Amino acid sequence: MDDRYARGLAKLAEVTGPTGEGVVAPLGDLGRYVVEFAFGDIYSRDGLGLREREIVTITALVALGGREKQLQSHLRAGLHLGITARELEEVIIQTVPYAGFPTAINALETLREVTAATEP
Repeated sequence: MDDRYARGLAKLAEVTGPTGEGVVAPLGDLGRYVVEFAFGDIYSRDGLGLREREIVTITALVALGGREKQLQSHLRAGLHLGITARELEEVIIQTVPYAGFPTAINALETLREVTAATEP
């Protein structure tokens, strides 16, 4: 296992908890690229904390739209990192002027699904 991949796996676990590796493992080589590049290179950089990185990632996924499966994973990661559901809702609302109501509505529904699944 090279340093980049090992660093990425460690960062992925830090961001997502125990669920992250299970998301990328079935992707084969593509999953390895996600681990190495997104988490080994980008998430491991100095300059922003993991909380801020997740807020940026969630904002991008909301604004792009049509990425609800990835948005679910990152919303769960945000919650894992201590971002509250209320803060995530505000992040989604902040995207409305730039990405429009339909993408924000879809993202809010996704957030509600994620929080409903994580409530005891």
